[in-house]
Amino acid sequence: MTTTLATALATQPNDHSALRAQFEAQAGVAWHAPTPAALAAGRAVSVVIPARNTAHALGAVLDALALQDTAGAVEIIVVDDASTDATAEIATGHPAVDTLVRLPEQSGAAAARNAGTSLADADTIVYLDADMVLAPHVLADIAARAHPDAVLVGFRHNAPYQPGPDGRALAPEGLAELSADHRVTWRSQGGEQLYTGIVLDGPTTGSPLNDTDDFQKLGHGATHLDWDLPRVVVTALMAAPRAKVLDVGGFDEVFGHVGWGMEDTHLGAALIAAGCLVVPLRQCVGFHLDPPDADAQWQTKLASWPSTLSYYRRLLDAAPPRGRSAAFHESASRLLAAAEVSSR
Repeated sequence: MTTTLATALATQPNDHSALRAQFEAQAGVAWHAPTPAALAAGRAVSVVIPARNTAHALGAVLDALALQDTAGAVEIIVVDDASTDATAEIATGHPAVDTLVRLPEQSGAAAARNAGTSLADADTIVYLDADMVLAPHVLADIAARAHPDAVLVGFRHNAPYQPGPDGRALAPEGLAELSADHRVTWRSQGGEQLYTGIVLDGPTTGSPLNDTDDFQKLGHGATHLDWDLPRVVVTALMAAPRAKVLDVGGFDEVFGHVGWGMEDTHLGAALIAAGCLVVPLRQCVGFHLDPPDADAQWQTKLASWPSTLSYYRRLLDAAPPRGRSAAFHESASRLLAAAEVSSR
């Protein structure tokens, strides 16, 4: 029988209790607690930020990264995906940015993340959207818990656009709320669900995070409501071992040409099939700063989601991606050869 990505997922558990217990015993800190900066000492992370017309939020995102309370080394790589606004100028002028890549033409978030991953120095890659503002402890949380066989998942709290004097979005005061993430509080009006195809009799509310014991019950290809384990891997805030990302070939750049979304779900599936556990960090919640035209952008994105979902399903029937580091580097090199790369 030929092994497909789907059948490989069905063989993989997601019991991460031993990993969490080992960390807590060694660090003396609860898995879901904010982490003292010192625990990140000697544990570097590279933050890869794909950015396409995100001038409304990028400054606030970089400001928050500059204020991270961590003893570990932090490298910040911004990949500007041919923005037509002030995104590149903001990144160029911000002291927190170590490397700025400017792609000459729009290539999609998958390609942008691959470009950043190729240039990254750290063993742990933090994928962060250009509109996600983090609390000061988040990078220490991730660095201290990073593991060569674990995907660490953070969460997001959508914040409606509130412009400052310069028209750029202001980050809300206070703490972002875990319950605001759709993997924690999920609602459906019922009927057939697009992702899994299940049919719900009527309006339904559930919590994929809480109802599955921190995603552990989603191992072995299980589903809960309209969710499975790959789908909870959302690159708005996520960390992964660079070696594993390279081995599975990084993000499939075809998604960027098909439509919006699903490239992170596919990377999650590939990493799970390669033996990675998916472990949430409940304390790692960022404010997602909506753009001024958030509703229109969401409508455009969701209109293309069925196409990217269809492509993802075709990949589930293909062999699991493995041993693709050389192909990844070759593709990234071609992308970077046409780009403008500046480093401090």
